[in-house]
Amino acid sequence: MTVTGIISAIVVGLIIGALGRLVVPGKQNIPIWLTIVIGIVAALIGTFIARLLHVADTRGFDWIELIIQIVLAAGGVVLAANLYSRRGVQR
Repeated sequence: MTVTGIISAIVVGLIIGALGRLVVPGKQNIPIWLTIVIGIVAALIGTFIARLLHVADTRGFDWIELIIQIVLAAGGVVLAANLYSRRGVQR
């Protein structure tokens, strides 16, 4: 992986993570770095799922792939927010 690939993954992760966070109602008390990591993982897994479903390479913009990634990111944000809130209560 090149430096450009790493920077691209961070940018895509930031966007997917932010979109996933916007989809989830309410306030999520998780750090921005975790949102980026969730977005990167959701983007990678979403692309893998889209390729399995043969919808990753279409003409124009891959809307189905993007929706899969955002749904995964939203699920990751919900999971992380729940884990962070439980961790904060135990202190």
